[in-house]
Amino acid sequence: MEITVMYLGFILAAYSVVGNDTIQTLGTFLSSNERKKWWVLWIFAGSILTITLIYGYFTHNGDVSYGRLSKYPLPEPFAWYYILPPIVLMILTRTGIPVSTSFLILTFFNEKNLTDMVLKSMSGYLVAFGTAIVLYLIISKTVEKKFIENPITNSQKNIWTALQWLSTGFLWSQWLIQDFANIYVYLPRSLNIWELAGSLIIILGLLAFIIASKGGAIQSIIRSKTNTVDIRAATLIDFTYGIVLFYFKELNNVPMSTTWVFIGILAGREIALNLVLRKNDARKEMFKSLGKDLFKVSIGLIVSILLVYGVKFLATSF
Repeated sequence: MEITVMYLGFILAAYSVVGNDTIQTLGTFLSSNERKKWWVLWIFAGSILTITLIYGYFTHNGDVSYGRLSKYPLPEPFAWYYILPPIVLMILTRTGIPVSTSFLILTFFNEKNLTDMVLKSMSGYLVAFGTAIVLYLIISKTVEKKFIENPITNSQKNIWTALQWLSTGFLWSQWLIQDFANIYVYLPRSLNIWELAGSLIIILGLLAFIIASKGGAIQSIIRSKTNTVDIRAATLIDFTYGIVLFYFKELNNVPMSTTWVFIGILAGREIALNLVLRKNDARKEMFKSLGKDLFKVSIGLIVSILLVYGVKFLATSF
């Protein structure tokens, strides 16, 4: 029974995490490459995922979470209710609420680390928000304005495509290092070679499905922001996001919500662009939209925490 729960939990977690969080990382990449075959994008993303996973496996003695599960031991016994968090996550994802998989899944395994996760995630939002505002206040007139007013030419397209794929590859690898913990929390902390291979095949299959379906409800958050379908603008977003994740990866191995970093980057960028490029425009709708995004992740945090404690209490009471 415990083995069944373990592997079923892994499959459900992989599907829910890939479906919820992947779009926050690959969203701008998918939006700006809509004309390319989905399987080309999948091969690219899947190759980086494979390399990152295998590298973590060999450098951390079989621990593909890069040490982020050191404070999250496998539960004894591995009760049936441990499969509930990814199921709840899948349901919430359908509503378009950017729920944090880190809070919802990892806290279920060890609620004692919740405070550290919350503090790191909120600081991630603030750092991302501040970084984006400063960066885009500096480059809005000289860079982003040109992007908006001058469509990309054929001679520029090849260069920017290469730059975007490089920035996306960097961001994608940094995100995976953070979020592998949310999936592999269901498997032994040191995998054997068969567990590694089997889990990789499952994740690659789910990634193919997500990319082929062009994201999901959360993709609308990206499309609602200024000029995010422009490959040049998307490249800058991805690179900024990747740098912030890299900083927090190096800071410590406490898991964090990459959702908060993602929302912070988009919010800071949108405010800076409006301040510089639309000085005379009413900003009520912009702040309303950004407030809605922040409200959604805040609700996602609250709902995640309440569900963790509520579901665990009810499950252990029967």
